Amino acid sequence: MKLENRKWEESYFEKEQNTVLAEWATGNEVDLRDAFNYHRSQPREKSAYYKLKKGQEEERVFLQPRGGVALLEEHIDLLHALEQKGGADFLPTTIDSYTRQNRYEDAARGIEESKAAGRSMLNGMPAVNYGVKNCRKIVNAVGVPVQVRHGTPDARLLAEITLASGFTDFEGGGISYNIPYAKSVPVEQSLLDWQYVDRLCGIYAENSIIINREMFGPLTGTLVPPCISHAIGIIEAILAAEQGVRSIAVGYGQGGNLIQDIAAMRSLSLLGKKYLDRFGYSDVFMTTVFHQWMGGFPQDENRAFGVISWGAATAALGRANKVIVKTPHEAVGIPTADANVAGLLCTRQVIRMLAEQSLPEIPVLQEEEAVIEHEVDEIMERVLDLGDGDLALGAVRSFKAGVLDVPFAPSRCVKGAIMPVRDRNGAIRFLQTGNLPFSKEIKEFHKEKIRERGREEKREPGFRMVIDDIYAISKGMLVGKPR
Repeated sequence: MKLENRKWEESYFEKEQNTVLAEWATGNEVDLRDAFNYHRSQPREKSAYYKLKKGQEEERVFLQPRGGVALLEEHIDLLHALEQKGGADFLPTTIDSYTRQNRYEDAARGIEESKAAGRSMLNGMPAVNYGVKNCRKIVNAVGVPVQVRHGTPDARLLAEITLASGFTDFEGGGISYNIPYAKSVPVEQSLLDWQYVDRLCGIYAENSIIINREMFGPLTGTLVPPCISHAIGIIEAILAAEQGVRSIAVGYGQGGNLIQDIAAMRSLSLLGKKYLDRFGYSDVFMTTVFHQWMGGFPQDENRAFGVISWGAATAALGRANKVIVKTPHEAVGIPTADANVAGLLCTRQVIRMLAEQSLPEIPVLQEEEAVIEHEVDEIMERVLDLGDGDLALGAVRSFKAGVLDVPFAPSRCVKGAIMPVRDRNGAIRFLQTGNLPFSKEIKEFHKEKIRERGREEKREPGFRMVIDDIYAISKGMLVGKPR
């Protein structure tokens, strides 16, 4: 099928579905009629859409950790701890790397090796291998919505199995789960595969089962300017809405500068709704997700809690609908259940303390928000131009032209011509704008912000400054100034 932003015909989807379900034995367990009935039998409180809608009305900030292990019962035990001890509002099922690359035979071996070793030998839960019947044990065991978190360019079979299992929240997109995760997958192919996922969610919605689709905001998690993640998230949201998705969450990864991060969260909400309305999807329910710091963490737990607390405060003041919570073990390895619980409790404490507080309308915040909105508009208009009005085509052509670009991405599909760096206050700016379609005013804004830092540090802005910024937080700073 030729890529375009157009809702798939039923006959074409059914043809593709037969092929997808035949990829692995557990595909035979998928029965959509049975899946719809199973979802309808679940309490409303287990629906991500219902909970997010109610939370937005009540102005609540929800918390969700990451987590997933190879063995089913151990995974369920992990979720119990996160829900009961950590008070998680949403639970994760993070998928293992083999499944993310559709290597189901390797995942099967990983399960057997985990049984023999008595501990998880995979970095997540191989949901496809377990199939619908086993994955329903996860949903039945907990009292809150469960989300599938992964990093998969081709998540079609994973979506079929987990949605049929009762999961009501599915993360990712054809850009955000390709460019930061894969080296050689063409954007056109991943967008097509994710149109399948979104059309599947649309079919569920047409049968009164609304699946929340969350777009992965952090991308590479390394000095990503807000306008880059915003534009990509909005494109993925519009592509999902065209396929019938009715509940969309757009994400943003913490940059570290309080003013910029709050401006980013506010602008993300406004821009997301603006573009959904512009393309005729005003009835789509939209929420925002804030990811606590995704870069390098301090190895010392006490210092790591400082990073987590800063993220919690930013999320609260930025009025995020949901926060993806980090742990004090981020620099050490895969976090334990206790470390996840500690991150949740720390975040909850800070968010509760800031529940009645807000940042006043100050000029620097308003300026930052205006700059982000201007940048996103310039990117979006050029993407639309390149696609002759079609965002799917525009996205593919924009990556080829460098109009869309992601810093430090492994994908061969990006130009890699942009270079971010912090200004003197820690906000993320562009040292190099590559082929981004920015006006002279926007380019000069970034140049001046970086020049200010260079004058203060008495050094010429360059790549050394970028490297210093990448490691700064792990060393106890935000800006990588010479010490």
